Amino acid sequence: MKNKIAVFDIDGTIFRKNLAFELINELVWMKIFKREVRSELVHLYTKWLDHHGTYEEYRRALVKLYAENITGCSKDQIMEASRIVVPFFKDRTYIFANKLIAELQKKKYHIIAVSGSPAEIVEEYNKYLKFDAVFGSIYETDNSGIYTGKEVFVPTVHKGHVVKQYAVENNLTLKDSYGVGDTESDEKFLEIVENPIAFNPNLNLKKIAEEKGWRIVVEKKDVIYEINNNLK
Repeated sequence: MKNKIAVFDIDGTIFRKNLAFELINELVWMKIFKREVRSELVHLYTKWLDHHGTYEEYRRALVKLYAENITGCSKDQIMEASRIVVPFFKDRTYIFANKLIAELQKKKYHIIAVSGSPAEIVEEYNKYLKFDAVFGSIYETDNSGIYTGKEVFVPTVHKGHVVKQYAVENNLTLKDSYGVGDTESDEKFLEIVENPIAFNPNLNLKKIAEEKGWRIVVEKKDVIYEINNNLK
């Protein structure tokens, strides 16, 4: 019998902040990234808070900022920063995600996460999530473990392909499967699961969810709302 699968995004879906943001910030404090990088980081965050652009645009800008500054850094440095960040922020999670994960684990679901944040911090975060597998963005290193700045694997390009390939390779079924995401980058895996959930969706994903009749869930403070009025 094939195991059932559940797929989660992390940033804004499980984690109430953004792993890439916290990693970049820590790398500046450790003086691995230049101080000017933090100024740009704060600018991007403030721009998003002031409604100049969508969350997905903000997320992509973070990825670009990280990629532009990782060249010349060592893998050991990124791992060290990840080990500092994750324990400090590990409990800043959403109630809805926590409850759903616990329920799915009890039912013996095979749970994975697909994130645009760097694989190093995603894998460190999984020490607490304890998912069966996690995927993050991977950047090339040379023989000495120094980053070249080249992207090797970016799961957000098509999260659906990542999920399908993983399911096939691990003999998993999409029957009764679950998917939880918050932006349009999650659409491709949400459309292949049987129980797609748009959680705290940005405007683009909300429109997609309404058109396709997906479940929409919003968590505000400690209250969870189901938005079903516009669903077909």
